[in-house]
Formats: sequence, structure tokens, C-alpha cells
Amino acid sequence: MNYRQLGRTGLFVSELCFGAMTFGGEGYWKAIGAQGQAEADKLVGRSLDAGINFFDTANVYSHGVSEQMLGKALGAKRSSVVLATKVRGRMGPGVNELGLSRGHIMDSVHASLKRLGTDYIDLYQIHGYDAVTPLDETLRALDDLVRQGKVRYLGASNLAAWQLMKALGISEHKGLARFESLQAYYTIAGRDLERELVPLMKDQHLGLMVWSPLAGGFLSGKYRREQQGPQGSRRVEFDFPPVNKERAYDIIDVMDGVAKEHGVSVARVALAWLLHQSHVTTIIIGAKTEQQLEDNLAATTLKLSPEQLAKLDAVSKLPPEYPQWMLEFQGKERVPPTQ
Repeated sequence: MNYRQLGRTGLFVSELCFGAMTFGGEGYWKAIGAQGQAEADKLVGRSLDAGINFFDTANVYSHGVSEQMLGKALGAKRSSVVLATKVRGRMGPGVNELGLSRGHIMDSVHASLKRLGTDYIDLYQIHGYDAVTPLDETLRALDDLVRQGKVRYLGASNLAAWQLMKALGISEHKGLARFESLQAYYTIAGRDLERELVPLMKDQHLGLMVWSPLAGGFLSGKYRREQQGPQGSRRVEFDFPPVNKERAYDIIDVMDGVAKEHGVSVARVALAWLLHQSHVTTIIIGAKTEQQLEDNLAATTLKLSPEQLAKLDAVSKLPPEYPQWMLEFQGKERVPPTQ
């Protein structure tokens, strides 16, 4: 297992992060996973044995059950790992039991600490944007948690580039703890964040945590033009996140060829491609079975050749959009002439 620096911080995290979204299976989350405590203990234990030191969950996953189960599975190992969770989603029927207000953040962090069985959270992330609460209020509340020692680092998830940059600007202007990472959807079949977010993250030295690296299982190899996946598979039950399927099938065809050259699964190629991207800090894996976990872990040792990477990049390349094509065109004018 390799370890990478999380943004500009002094924190090093494993290049694979274990995600506990499949723990619990309560309500809406049953379609994603329904691992019980015994299964969670095995998956977390194997992850620790493989060198994973980064674990991610959220308070909304199975209405808090995921946090509870992850805390129990880590047990005495909690102090040796980087533990991340999130806040924003609805946690009750009350009008104020959601969002990023000071009140909801303070209520949520105390509840998360209790469920996780810990007195601090290493990385506390907002789980999206709250159009109602002023960013100043959210950032001040988060800064207070850092100063109180309940939270060590701050992160964001699912923000647009302008929202993230605005938050960073406010934090710098007011001397507040800032977001050090972004958790975002990114796959070889969904490279949208390369347009605005990747340049921003590079400029501001933010770490990138990738969620759903297999596009909700679509890039697992189970789905082809001629087959729609086995009954009961995640995409059959819950067709998310959105994927341009015709384009993705072309990408899967090329990945399949690369997979056969290495004698590995298509899923392993999809994960390895992400690990070859310099702007990726860690990939969140959320295996349902030990077999899936082992295959995901093996992606860290799969080295793609320059030729294979070129094929994968060519078939998955984003179509040009404005203003990117104009920025690239004008950027060429500023390249110093060679002697």
C-alpha cells in the first residue's frame, strides 16, 4: 500500500480508502448494501491488514448505523487510522435537522462522535452545498470544532468549483480553518471534474478523494451492451450515478482488452487508471464481499503501460467545451519560445 499526502497538510493517507456506505442497509441505503456487523468486522480487518489507514463514512448512511458499525469494527485500532465522516443530510423530521447551519453542525458532530465511539474526527466534511445557510456561518462553526479539538481537518464533498473557491476565499480572509480536501465523483467514464475542479485543486493544493470509482458498479465488468448485469446487482436496483452508457460501453471495451493483457478484472483496470492520475489522493472503495475487496486491493499493484494509458485516455477523453478550448488556444501564445 502506498501513502499520499492529503493536500497541503502533513497527513498521509493510504491510496485506497475504505468506505462504509454499504454498512447497515437501513431504509433507502438497502439498495447500496446491507452488511451486518460480522461482515463489517471482516472487511475492516482485512483492509487494516492490507495497510489501509483511511476510513470514510457519513452520518446519513443508514441513518447513523454505518458510523456505529464502523466505530465498532475499528475498535482499539481507531487511534492508528484516519477517520472521516460528513454532515449536511437530513437526520430527523424537524425543520432544522438538515443543512449546514451552526445548530445542525453542532448537533451532528456530537452525535457522530458518540456513534463512532471516539472523541475526535480526523476529517469532517460537508456533504454538499447548502444554498440557505451563509458560507460564513458554516465555516465559522467548522473552525470552532477544529479549535475545540473535536475535528482535526476539514473537507468538502460535491461542490461546484465556484462554491469551493468562495469557501476557500472566506477562510483565508477571516483566518478560519479551510477545506483541505474534496470528495468527488470521478471515473474513467465520468471525467467531468477535470474541467474546473482539478485545475482548482492543483492551484489551491487540495487533496482529492474519489467516490464511486466504478460508477456504482457499472465499470465492474458485469455490464456490457449485450448484458445488463445480474439480478440483484446494484445498478439494476439503483441506477446511480448517471452515466453516458453508450460512451461507457466503448470505454469498457478498451478496458476489457487491457484487462485481458494483464489477466485481471475490468474493475481492477478502472481503479488502476485512477491511481495513475497525479491529482488523485485516494480512492474510496466500498466492497460488499471479501472477494470484491481483494480484487480492489490488487489494483494498487497493477501498473499500466504508457501505451495502455494512452488508449484509455483516448477513448475516455472529454469532448472540448468552452471556455476550455479557448483557454488552451490562448495558453499556447504564452509558451516561451525555445532557443
